[in-house]
Amino acid sequence: MALAWSTFATGPCRTTPRRSSPLGLLGGTAGKRSRAALEGQPCLIHCGPFANIAHGNNSLIADLVALKLGDYVITESGFGSDMGMEKFFNIVCRFGALIPSAVVLVTTVRAIKHHGGLEDGVGRDREEGLRAIETAMANVRRHMRIVSEFGVPCVVAVNRHRGDSDEDVALVRKRALEAGAFAAELNAGFEKGGVGAVDLAQAVVAACEESNTFRPLYRDDVPIKEKIETVAKRVYGARDVIFLAQAERKIDQYERDGLGHVPVCLAKTPLSLSADPLLANAPEDFTVTVRDVRAPTGAGWLVPLCGDIFLMPGLSRTPAAMNIDIDDDGRVIGLF
Repeated sequence: MALAWSTFATGPCRTTPRRSSPLGLLGGTAGKRSRAALEGQPCLIHCGPFANIAHGNNSLIADLVALKLGDYVITESGFGSDMGMEKFFNIVCRFGALIPSAVVLVTTVRAIKHHGGLEDGVGRDREEGLRAIETAMANVRRHMRIVSEFGVPCVVAVNRHRGDSDEDVALVRKRALEAGAFAAELNAGFEKGGVGAVDLAQAVVAACEESNTFRPLYRDDVPIKEKIETVAKRVYGARDVIFLAQAERKIDQYERDGLGHVPVCLAKTPLSLSADPLLANAPEDFTVTVRDVRAPTGAGWLVPLCGDIFLMPGLSRTPAAMNIDIDDDGRVIGLF
């Protein structure tokens, strides 16, 4: 089914590139990352870099091991289809020669309402909430269109949260199906466990049986600028791409250094389909500005910096894991 790979190798830009094996960087940790879900399903937790500043997927080692052990392999890519999924398809599948079978596009009523103009994602009354969903389904349709660019069937999952009305969920499912989703199913797994996700799981299995025409969006031999423009236009929906002088110089340098064949891993805000975090929903007629391009050559790709993205992730001083524990009755506490 669908798989993922992530390396977390970074380094300074050099006039003479250094190359190393991404697989070798992580091999020694693989045996320490096998886990099981509460209902016994095996999980491989092997790396997870941020999809806004890196490629946002787990390691290729985990994918290849899982493929040998299971009938279906499900991986999570960071943020939306414009970020983790695009990088999974254009980078991970390219390196691993992987062919995914289906995409699960995860949505929530609250996030959709937020894109529809409701800051709290709730609204004052039923009518306002439904209007926000109608408006912001444009965002869901854009993500579905991005999936279709890669030739893979799309199953829309509506993750149910407390406070979501049946009417809200039904409207999201209806509009997703009208927009061409292979299926659109409620996911109540958080509340009910596996039994709450049976319909979604069956839809994903059915989607995996469908034939598809998966293909990355660009070839290895395409020039660096064209690769960047392809992602910005066909994935983000940009009208144009502007390359600042620093980016132009770096691109020229990397092509002289023999790095023109590597994929691109664009760094941008996760808050918008554009590179501007203030452009919500499904923005149109915008430009993407590339201010610089970095070369983490050990990882094997180039990182164009779009807009004002900052590469240092914002982590708190105290990790959330410090507050998680198990009480005397065996219940997990401190998650929220």
